[in-house]
Amino acid sequence: MAKVNSSFWVTKNNTPDLLCGRPADYFVIKEHFAMLVCGTIVLGGFSKMFLKNSEVMVLTILSVSGFVIGQLAYHFVEVHQIIYPLLRTPSFSLYSYFLPLIIFMAAVDVDFYILKNVFWQVLLTGLISFSVAFVLIGYVVLKFNAAQWDVQSCLLFSITLGIIDPVHSVKSLKTIGISKMYIDIIRGESLIICSVTSIFFGIFRSNSIHISMFRELHVVLGLLLDIFGSIICGYCCARVIQFILTNLFSNTLTNVVLCFSMVYMTFYFVEFFGMSGTVALVTVGLNLDSLSFKPKMEFIITKFLIMFSSVYEHLIYTFFGIVIGCGEIKYFRFHTAVFIFILFATVNFVRWLTIFLVSPILTHASYDYNWRWGIVITWSGIRGVFNLLLAPNIYNLAEHKDEAPHMFLFYVQVISLLTLGINSYMMTESARTLGLCAISLPRQMAMQNIIQHIQEIIQNTITLFKTEKILTNVNWTIVEEKSKIQYIPVSALLSYVSHDEKESSPTDEVLIEEARLHVAIIQMSSFEKQCNNGILGVEAARILIGATKSYCPIKGKFMSIYDVSTYARARSWLMKFKNILVNLEYHKEKVPFILTGTNKFLIWVYRIIFSEEYEYTRHIITIIYIYPMIIHVWPMARELNVSALIHINYYFVSLYVLEAALKLLILKRKYFHQHWNTLEFLIVIVGLIDIFCIYFVKLRPDNLFLIQFTVVIGYLRIIRFLPVFKIVIPLLINIVEDQVKKRLSLMYSITKGYVKSQEDAKLLIKQISTRESIHQKLYEILETNKREAIKELGLIEHEGRDVVIALKTKQAIQNVIARALRNLNFLWSRGIIDKYEGIEMNKVLLTKIKALNSFPMAIPPPTPDKYLPCIVWMENKDILIDFFRERTKLAHFDYGDVICREGEMPQGIFLIISGMASLHSSSPTFGIEHKVRTERKNQIFYTEYCTSGEVLGELSCLLKCEMKFTAICETTLQAFFISLEDLYEGFDIFWPTLEYKIWLKLALGIANQYFESSLADEDLSFQKCVKSSNVYVETLSCYNEMSISVTMKFAIIVYGNVINSKTEEYYFAPFIIPKTCDQVQGIADVSKLLIIQASDPAKSDTSPHVTDKGKLFIDRKEGTPSKYRTHFNSKRALCRFIIGPLPWVHTGCHVDSECGRTPESTPFSPLCLLLCPQQGRAASVYSCVPALAGWSHTVHWGQGRAGERIESPTMNQVWGTGLLPATEWNIEADPHSLSVPNHVHSHKSNDLLRCT
Repeated sequence: MAKVNSSFWVTKNNTPDLLCGRPADYFVIKEHFAMLVCGTIVLGGFSKMFLKNSEVMVLTILSVSGFVIGQLAYHFVEVHQIIYPLLRTPSFSLYSYFLPLIIFMAAVDVDFYILKNVFWQVLLTGLISFSVAFVLIGYVVLKFNAAQWDVQSCLLFSITLGIIDPVHSVKSLKTIGISKMYIDIIRGESLIICSVTSIFFGIFRSNSIHISMFRELHVVLGLLLDIFGSIICGYCCARVIQFILTNLFSNTLTNVVLCFSMVYMTFYFVEFFGMSGTVALVTVGLNLDSLSFKPKMEFIITKFLIMFSSVYEHLIYTFFGIVIGCGEIKYFRFHTAVFIFILFATVNFVRWLTIFLVSPILTHASYDYNWRWGIVITWSGIRGVFNLLLAPNIYNLAEHKDEAPHMFLFYVQVISLLTLGINSYMMTESARTLGLCAISLPRQMAMQNIIQHIQEIIQNTITLFKTEKILTNVNWTIVEEKSKIQYIPVSALLSYVSHDEKESSPTDEVLIEEARLHVAIIQMSSFEKQCNNGILGVEAARILIGATKSYCPIKGKFMSIYDVSTYARARSWLMKFKNILVNLEYHKEKVPFILTGTNKFLIWVYRIIFSEEYEYTRHIITIIYIYPMIIHVWPMARELNVSALIHINYYFVSLYVLEAALKLLILKRKYFHQHWNTLEFLIVIVGLIDIFCIYFVKLRPDNLFLIQFTVVIGYLRIIRFLPVFKIVIPLLINIVEDQVKKRLSLMYSITKGYVKSQEDAKLLIKQISTRESIHQKLYEILETNKREAIKELGLIEHEGRDVVIALKTKQAIQNVIARALRNLNFLWSRGIIDKYEGIEMNKVLLTKIKALNSFPMAIPPPTPDKYLPCIVWMENKDILIDFFRERTKLAHFDYGDVICREGEMPQGIFLIISGMASLHSSSPTFGIEHKVRTERKNQIFYTEYCTSGEVLGELSCLLKCEMKFTAICETTLQAFFISLEDLYEGFDIFWPTLEYKIWLKLALGIANQYFESSLADEDLSFQKCVKSSNVYVETLSCYNEMSISVTMKFAIIVYGNVINSKTEEYYFAPFIIPKTCDQVQGIADVSKLLIIQASDPAKSDTSPHVTDKGKLFIDRKEGTPSKYRTHFNSKRALCRFIIGPLPWVHTGCHVDSECGRTPESTPFSPLCLLLCPQQGRAASVYSCVPALAGWSHTVHWGQGRAGERIESPTMNQVWGTGLLPATEWNIEADPHSLSVPNHVHSHKSNDLLRCT
């Protein structure tokens, strides 16, 4: 680091400092200066509060205040005493105090991915701007300055004034809606100029070499160290800061303190070793992004640092105003004002010339750049704090010391304030005048869509609040009026559209381009959200965000998964390198022949030659041979040890000859099958040639060609060290395999994150554009990209199943712990868990997340029989798994094999164990004939991809209809096959729960696929829906009706079609039945509806629960399915329930209470209940229980109101054969919420059926 000065200005001839015209011969109280600093901060804060929109006015007030304080200090000792510590502070110290944080915040705000794409354009722009400013400003200062500065001072002044402030130059551009690319180009240009200037001044500031003693080598080495050394140090420090900020156990306060201190430590550390701290901090800032911080912590840290940088800016302008005021006022003349005007005009002319020269570069960087943007950017040459901090170097580094050094600061500070005020205003006004601030018509339409969507949400919220009793006396008219969002329609804004916009409606091409940009923003937001939620790794998220920003400037380009793979670089070189290493790996030879019992010598030789001890001994001898080889290539040492080297060579070659002969004797022709044996044989040949050449040279020492050939052969002895790499190759293979696994894991994470972003974008298509053609085209593009990404997922999984299994397992653990953390925070915020206990439990969970860093990269795939529990409708129940395990067959398919064809009858279902299959099909019909669905005129063909764990053919097997797709193997594939007969045998044995659960699984899949945005707030996981009674599947046959009650939150038709009984409007699957519909009627043979209740009905362990749609559940003990379901129509006078069957029942039973007929004769009849709703709010319950020979039944009946626990007043116990008498109980309850306790106990079977 350069040697610092003892005062603000460098003294001449080591004379005592005379500050403000008087010596400091009094006692200085340093506390007075602290008061000055605090007063400056307070004045700046109040000025900023009252002048919110005028930064230049705040800085002008502070500068004038500083100038007044300086003048007072010049005339009054008391004031001089306060500012004396400032005047004694070296200028480089002020530079080191304030610059690091300001330059760091400017670099952090630059988008590294955008800057990387246009790096060469930015670099050329920065160098051109620096060169033009250096020449023109230097010439103007030398020509028009009345103070007659020397050439060196003029050039230093031109360098200082040529710097563009990286903070204020883009502040106005952000407010007028200019492209982020232009902002980053300008800020990147200013950062490059700041870096070049800091390197330049750093070289001149160093006192180790005098300026006149500069040599080319010193300059080149210094520049290389300043540039590349600073970049490397900055990159390393950025990694350290990222590690600190992403540490799970660090708190916010610790992160703020460490981030603040690391910025300064980086600057001082790099400057201490003679490099550029500015370049290092620019590198640190560019390598930090939103993913470098823990979630929700970036805002706190950046706000804290922005606050400090703002305070620093106020102090800088005030301090330099004080220093200017301490100078003699006689140097301020009329020519000073004229020279300021000349400098201001020159600065803007330089900027205009720079933009003119770099316009071709900007045109190449962005397709929407034109002359209007060029005019706006011309006014971006704003000067600021960086110019002020470097301004003292003009005087300090110049050999000729000017009499008025404060004038350098005065000119720089005034030009800074003028550009900050005038240029900022001109940027905004020119953008408005040229129509660049106007919102384009496609963006206006997008804004309309968003505002309409928000207005709908507000109206729905108001409608919901109206139902709350506590808000009954609210004036909802005023609420609706005040909450209504007012916006200007598109027609009213057409006059403000830029000149290039046509007043007619925009074309689809324009709208699709606007929608493409919105999709890119949605995708980047999705990547960041996935990363914050722990679903996506930081590296994968960075690659995805970087790829999106890289392809975003390309007009009409929607990023596909292949673009991401190209951006992330292919892994083919790793695989090729691994294959090379595998081919080179040394495999120990097995006995290639039958050793005879009499040939003991060969057996003894084989055991020695192919033993590990011999291999290691030979490698040690080879390594020892390094020393003789060094002596051989060193001419002076070779001359002194010729005889010893010859004998060592004989010894080494003899060992190789002996080993090769013995291996040839044992392996014979197979000796040359091993590459290493071929290499050893080559070493033997070269060694023998070397020995013979040395011998012939002794015979004919005057033969020059023989001597030269012997020397060349001698250098070939280096190949004798190659066999040592046999030890290293296995280690290299392991390293490469780890890298391949990491790359596979990374690519799988990237692809999975890309698929999720496509799904997120599809949910917001309607908010992006309401035009149907745009909506359809966007959907097709996103769907195509999603299918391609899913195909890539399957190929990656096929390539590295163990890696993907490990990654999925790790992500599952992360999701479980993340949910536990959310629950812990909820309980903590509600006061259920004490603060200390919450901290300890939080540490335990965070420790588990941190332990996942050492999670293995690969986990062996499970055996095929372990995949059956993965079928969701088996619910991991042993009885179902054991039943189907005995009936499944393992099927193998090769690449290109057809698993099933569209139009053929299903043979069964396939559970994919490994591999990937592509499903090719026409548009899904959902049980609707094409002649019925009139709006689908053209048949669309599409492709999907299925990987391990997915089931094929469920719907066709349920309906016994033709297959709806053709499944073709994209890789070798293994699958479990369950035949149709075995599946229906399972349906009979576990009726109706098994069939119902498959329908529930299919219905949930269709609902989540087509209505994910509408069901975002619903937890429709299969396990939860099975356990809860608020989500179920309703079956509606042809001409049957079903009422839609107000308690139904959603009624979704997932298969078939229905008709609105009132309006006769057709609803085709998949479709959400509107709230206005009261009743629907089935018109297809089978229609399935997914019903989602508004809330969970009341549950009881001792009472059956019949919901508004007549569902009755029965739970059994182990050995049978846990739930049975039946349905009734509450509007009919006579309703039949058949509850069962029990595991031993195979046929149904019908009961007619009106005629009193007994159940149909069956081997075993199940328990039958009949519920008949009466008039009003009454209902009757009838029991008709068959009593078979050898069986006893106990029936408990009771009465009471709904929701109450009913005790059994009577108990009827019947033995033998016959029927229990029908018992009727009147219950005062709504038939739609009937709740009657009922226990039926079989003494022989010891099974308990409980209605819940």
